[in-house]
Amino acid sequence: MTRPNIIFIVADDLGYADLGCYGGRDAVFGPVSPVLDGLAANGLKLTQGYSNSPVCSPTRFGMITGRYQYRLRGAAEEPINSRSRGSTTLGLPTDHPTLPSLLKASGYQTALIGKWHLGYPPAFGPLRSGYDEFFGPMSGGVDYFTHCDSTGRHDLWFGEEDKQEDGYLTDILSKRAVDYVERMSELQKKKEKKEDDAPFFLSLHYTAPHWPWETRDDAAKAPNIKNNLFDLAGGNIHVYRRMIHHMDEGIGWIMDALKKHGMADNTLVVFTSDNGGERFSDNWPLVGGKMDLTEGGIRVPWIAHWPAVIAKGGESTQLCMTMDWSATMLDAAGVAAHPDYPLDGVSLMPVLKDAKQTFRRPLHWRMNHRGQEALRDGDWKYLKVDGNEYLFNIPGDERERANLAKKEPERLAAMRADWQAWNATMPAIPEDATVSLGYSVKDMPQR
Repeated sequence: MTRPNIIFIVADDLGYADLGCYGGRDAVFGPVSPVLDGLAANGLKLTQGYSNSPVCSPTRFGMITGRYQYRLRGAAEEPINSRSRGSTTLGLPTDHPTLPSLLKASGYQTALIGKWHLGYPPAFGPLRSGYDEFFGPMSGGVDYFTHCDSTGRHDLWFGEEDKQEDGYLTDILSKRAVDYVERMSELQKKKEKKEDDAPFFLSLHYTAPHWPWETRDDAAKAPNIKNNLFDLAGGNIHVYRRMIHHMDEGIGWIMDALKKHGMADNTLVVFTSDNGGERFSDNWPLVGGKMDLTEGGIRVPWIAHWPAVIAKGGESTQLCMTMDWSATMLDAAGVAAHPDYPLDGVSLMPVLKDAKQTFRRPLHWRMNHRGQEALRDGDWKYLKVDGNEYLFNIPGDERERANLAKKEPERLAAMRADWQAWNATMPAIPEDATVSLGYSVKDMPQR
């Protein structure tokens, strides 16, 4: 079998149960995510998949490097904000090997369509870190119609040049991705009779369903939202679900393009979210959300579709986190990590081939925000928030309500020691690292 094409689709702030295939309710207009539900039914759904962080840019550092994000200074920002434009330190170092740079060096065509959020040119940027092509915003959040960031500055790029383009951003990204698939199909046809193949790696990183709360029918709202993209007085579950549905429709366009060109069987399509849900998301049965190391902040949907390798209807309880996808994609492509930058991510290829396969996979997190610490190992989770320690048996208590710390002090001590030993291998959180909160309990009641 020739090397697979790879499409890595990442939603932004999507909750664990926002999709129908993860237990989400239908919206007033019907099913929210029929395309993604179909990919899960015809592929593999992982129910214990986590993000590298409960906030966006740190996860993206882990995702692109395949390593714990804590190793890089820029990832200590929770998250990188628009005020960092022009910084030469708050971004992904261009000499660091990445998932796209390693695939590119092995012959893959590479593109990022969508959100970057790993520092601004001229010091940083997608084209400087392994992508042949880039179209999308550099910052963490932009208006869906004006394409301006939270400072009011236009933030839609083609390569490293400002790009004015009319339309609803989710649809623009989806259509760009369809165009990329079409172009890659033509390239592969030209290479068909040669020894070298021409597989592609497409990162499709949506901003949906991240604020501001706008559907494709809400262009009239944009002028009033542009000075407050958090849209604290706006939005509702109905708008939010429609935003997810627009993204789902676009993914359907991309899958149709793959099928049209006979590419669907040997294309690994992965879907996940950069962190847990925010204001209007459904995280049931989990608690917490974005910025929290409780389950609702880090457990996210994980879907893999690759008909040539993955059997239909698989469901896995394998513990895994975002950077494991990076390791898996390199493994699927037959590409080794850079010897000077060994991966912290672990390949899930055995699970893709057999959903019943599982292996031990301890997962560690830390957050500057509220001094949070967490370790998931097997059924158990150690959690520390605001100096308070907790111990939970996750299969028995996914809502993390029954603290077993006093009942099992030895297990608590062992997991605390494990986390501390891991943390000692990571750089300390810099004193000047910032935490950027868009809202507080003054704006809405605590979860």
